[in-house]
Amino acid sequence: MPAADPQTTPSGAAVLRFLRVTLHVGFAVLLLVAILRLHLAAGPADAGSPAGAWRYVWSALAVALAWTYLAGTLLEKRYDAGRSAFNPHPYALLWLGLVTGLWGILLAGSAEFSWLAFPLFFLHLHVLPRRIALVTIAVMTAAVVASQWTASGLPQPTLPMVLGPVLGAGFAVVTGLAYRALYLEGEAQRLAAEELRRTRAELARTQHEAGVAAERERLAREIHDTLAQGLSSIVLVARAAEKSLAGGDFATAAERFALVGQTAAENLAEARSFVRGLSAPRLQDSSLPETLKRLCGETETLAAARGEGLRCRFELVGNAAELPPQYSVTLLRAAQASLANVRLHAKAHTAVVTLAFLGDEVTLDVYDDGTGFTPAAAGPGVAGRADGSGFGLHSLGARVAELGGSLEVESAPGEGTVVAVRLPLTGSPGPAGEHS
Repeated sequence: MPAADPQTTPSGAAVLRFLRVTLHVGFAVLLLVAILRLHLAAGPADAGSPAGAWRYVWSALAVALAWTYLAGTLLEKRYDAGRSAFNPHPYALLWLGLVTGLWGILLAGSAEFSWLAFPLFFLHLHVLPRRIALVTIAVMTAAVVASQWTASGLPQPTLPMVLGPVLGAGFAVVTGLAYRALYLEGEAQRLAAEELRRTRAELARTQHEAGVAAERERLAREIHDTLAQGLSSIVLVARAAEKSLAGGDFATAAERFALVGQTAAENLAEARSFVRGLSAPRLQDSSLPETLKRLCGETETLAAARGEGLRCRFELVGNAAELPPQYSVTLLRAAQASLANVRLHAKAHTAVVTLAFLGDEVTLDVYDDGTGFTPAAAGPGVAGRADGSGFGLHSLGARVAELGGSLEVESAPGEGTVVAVRLPLTGSPGPAGEHS
């Protein structure tokens, strides 16, 4: 009989455990009573007679039956509890046949072992298929009736002699089937619990992987929009300073090296900020319009350090309103990325950054009169080039999409470029967790 599984519900496990213990105790008690009755029924005249000798044979077989039964149950219990690597389940039919065979021999020798049939009925119902178990139970019941009839010495069996074993077999069948239903329900609950655990583990793994991917995406955006652009500016300005040194223009070289130091300091602050998950340092001491205006001035300075005559101006449309921190950071990063592209690729003479508050939305447009390009060649699916560049539009599009906004790029070769970002203000989270 299988042990109650620990994953079964508490009430179901208690019932299964009780039935199991009751079955084993019942078998042991009935076997002990049969042995005692076998020896107590013997009189003094049986001592030394063949009948007395046979009683010891039956007792020895009864002990063998007890050890066989006990060995099977202990092996199964140890295996189910995980204390043994030996799996006895493939040998269940052999064990049941041996137990039943020993009982049949004892029954042929003495009717005292008749009542052992009832705990054996439960074993047959559990180990054998239902139809085969019902047949073997019927055969065993007939054997019990025949044994008691033979022991009674009557010319024919009486009604109680037949009715008792038949009713007992019927009760055993009903109880055994109820136990089997309870056992199968417990197994179903155990399997459902295991499936639930597997599902939870898979969900936790998926969420972990999604979190890791999101964090990598965030770091990639921050590195591109801050460190990569800053380092690129440092490299270009440092090269320009070297040229000034080579030409003997020490004053210009000093200015450019000072600009390198300033840019490096700003990059360091940006790096510390996004590592801690804070907002952009540029926005901590000034508003978004002021920051964008200062960014335009820095863009002109960096372009001038490279010997380029780029003019950049900032325009504000509407009344500036306080924006949620993530909105301000996104618009700032959009301006930084767009102006970096203008400096590095557009070969423009003029760039205009326009921040507009239009009722239920805020927009940022960055225009330049540079060489332009074909937007289809750098669509939203661009993930970056092998050298780490070309990530700007992809990064900016991901930022804007997270806030429910839109990103549009209008350009054509020789006709300049316009990058337009629009973010909805309705329902956006406020700076203190409220809604605008």
